[in-house]
Amino acid sequence: MVVLKVFKTPSGLITGFQLKGHSGFGKVGEDIVCAAVSSAAYMTANTLTDVMGIDARLVVDDGFMHLELKRNAAKQAQDLLKGFETHIQSLAVDYPKNIKVKFGGVRNA
Repeated sequence: MVVLKVFKTPSGLITGFQLKGHSGFGKVGEDIVCAAVSSAAYMTANTLTDVMGIDARLVVDDGFMHLELKRNAAKQAQDLLKGFETHIQSLAVDYPKNIKVKFGGVRNA
């Protein structure tokens, strides 16, 4: 199962996220759920760092992505981060056995 943890401040500002696990929906290389989640996560991270020029703490490994932003950077990135969160939540509704969304407390904000 893929678990997405969204980091939010008490005021609701998204400051980052962490993805862990594999969806287990299909064979390696043919797993459409894993591909959808991975694509959305990489698009979000690449847009933040390469397109918007936002400094992010990013750690990537097999079945793992951790992205954190400082408060000012997070304010700049809210629309993108909310879009990512909404997209993954929609996938979680369609694939409840493969994706879980959790919400965490303040991280690096």
